[in-house]
Amino acid sequence: MLKIVYPICCGIDVHKTFVVATLATTDRENITTYQTKRFSTFTRDLRAVALWLSDNHCLQVCMESTGKYWIPVYNILEPSCRITLAHPKYVKAIRGKKTDKKDSIWIADLYKHGLVPGSFIPPAEIREIRDLLRYRSKLVAFASSEKNRVQNSLTVSNIMLSSVVSDTFGKSSSAILSHLLKHPEDQDFDFLPLLHGSMRKKKNEIALAIDGTLSEVQADKITLCLSHMEDIKSYIAQIKENAMRLAAPYSGAVAIIQSVPGIRQFSALAIFSEIGADMSKFHSDRHLCSWAGLAPSNDQSAGKKKSVRISRAGVYIKPLLVQCANAAIKDTDFPHYRTRYEAIKRRRGHKRAIIAIARMMLTAIYHMLSNGEFFNPELYEKAQYKPGFVASSEEHAVKLLRHLGYSVVKASESA
Repeated sequence: MLKIVYPICCGIDVHKTFVVATLATTDRENITTYQTKRFSTFTRDLRAVALWLSDNHCLQVCMESTGKYWIPVYNILEPSCRITLAHPKYVKAIRGKKTDKKDSIWIADLYKHGLVPGSFIPPAEIREIRDLLRYRSKLVAFASSEKNRVQNSLTVSNIMLSSVVSDTFGKSSSAILSHLLKHPEDQDFDFLPLLHGSMRKKKNEIALAIDGTLSEVQADKITLCLSHMEDIKSYIAQIKENAMRLAAPYSGAVAIIQSVPGIRQFSALAIFSEIGADMSKFHSDRHLCSWAGLAPSNDQSAGKKKSVRISRAGVYIKPLLVQCANAAIKDTDFPHYRTRYEAIKRRRGHKRAIIAIARMMLTAIYHMLSNGEFFNPELYEKAQYKPGFVASSEEHAVKLLRHLGYSVVKASESA
């Protein structure tokens, strides 16, 4: 028989307009009685849920993370209950025997035995910062989409600036595009005064690139896209200002994260908003890396490993850490990450190598926040690691020497 971990607990099945809550009470003879009630998701009824649980001396609550619908329930119950938010895969009921009432009972049964691992939910203040910064990442994606639309319109109009310049939205390119939008009928204008720096060396190529026809429809579309991009930039700046203000009480933790090579202030704030400052929420650094989607998966059956791909977890923090890892391997002041990257890249390729560097950085952040210490480069000076290429046989040794630029000839051949 499984041990009862929570004699009094509640399982909640969450929906958009209502929740079904089952209170499971287990006596000393291990007999469990159930009380099931249905409440709407209006604030008044959610407060009634909190009062009902309090009257029954229930502090332990488990519910499934259903879209965004769990958030208002969580916000109301958080002050009075210890809530475990479960991933749907951990509380999935048996197919064909599912009702809302049975789902809530099933969640309560699993939870009372301690079989439901909880998701990491940072404190409310950090959740507010995280929500702002996630919205900012969406706005950055919207701005990139608008840039692509402008580029598509230029391509359709046979204006091939992207084939000549590295950045279509650079200073010189933007000035040329602005003139084309104001005077679409002006085909042979003097664009030399609009060029800056090394762009003047490409005047002949630019003349060929802007020899196109910008229709009124495409010009209007580009104007709208550029206007939207300016609005998005102002929104991003405002969000950044609000996030920095909200993060002022956590400046110490953000400074610790920022001390890692490759991580700047705003990236440190974004990482902090995802993982928080309390590392006791994670069992170990490996647990944190697995939560962030930077750990290889375990998929083994009949003694055969099928896949070691990283999981899809860490939708926001994983790309951010990869960006920081790409910056870290270019840091000349701290070459350790570059050395490790090159060693892994030779054996495993760029993608796996950069994920490995991102995991190293997150592991360092875990221990730094746990101990309240800043990044210490001296700890890496005597670090031991495997070389990028191990000469395990004669063939490998010859290959290594040729890779280093040597010409290898057998002794018998030279004689």
